[in-house]
Amino acid sequence: MGRFLIKEEVEALRRSGQILGEVLKKIRSLIVPGVRASSIDQVAEKEIRRLGARPAFLGYRGYPASVCVSLNDEVVHGIPRDQVVKEGDLVSIDLGVEFDGFYTDAAFSVVVGNGNALARRLVEVTREALYAGIKKAIPGNRIGDISHAIQMVAERNGFSVVRDLVGHGIGRALHEEPQVPNFGKKGQGTLLEKGMVLAIEPMVNEKGYRVKVLKDGWTIVTEDGGLSAHFEHTILVTDGAPEILTSWERG
Repeated sequence: MGRFLIKEEVEALRRSGQILGEVLKKIRSLIVPGVRASSIDQVAEKEIRRLGARPAFLGYRGYPASVCVSLNDEVVHGIPRDQVVKEGDLVSIDLGVEFDGFYTDAAFSVVVGNGNALARRLVEVTREALYAGIKKAIPGNRIGDISHAIQMVAERNGFSVVRDLVGHGIGRALHEEPQVPNFGKKGQGTLLEKGMVLAIEPMVNEKGYRVKVLKDGWTIVTEDGGLSAHFEHTILVTDGAPEILTSWERG
């Protein structure tokens, strides 16, 4: 688990996050009916490299693309092939970059066009859960405070949080300790300290929390076929409010 207190380290992390945020903004503008997932991936890689960074996912443990594009009941790790995005689809984008040896990771979900009220509500609740968790990332709190805040937002709205997949530490590697579950009890887990960098990422399901992996070995879907949404930011624990390093919208 890394702690980043040296000015040069923090600035590299900030630049990594800025690049990621810029690319996510670009990707968001592409998500319209008729776009192919493979096109989103091509644009993501091109933009990351243009901005002087490297796609963190490409080749990671054999992953074959730069971005994860997950549709509807796909929770995460959807491989962008020739899937065509349609009106009403719930699309989740997950992306990581490496800049000067420092990693950041972020995700968002969006409903294409008008969609349906349930899908839009699921997306908004998942986003709300992310920011509820981020607010708890302050020195003196513990990982469980983040986890509990996320779980409460999801469950009081009638949804469930995925339990087999978690957030994580990040910085000098894409995945570091500690794990950041999206469910848990207040006051438990790793103590939060200034300089810690965390990828907080609620994955919230319309129905049950159980998931399964498809035959491609990557795509994770809801076991019951319900919708799923995913939001994530990389944050830096500071003396006060946490700093969001991967801003692509106003929280």
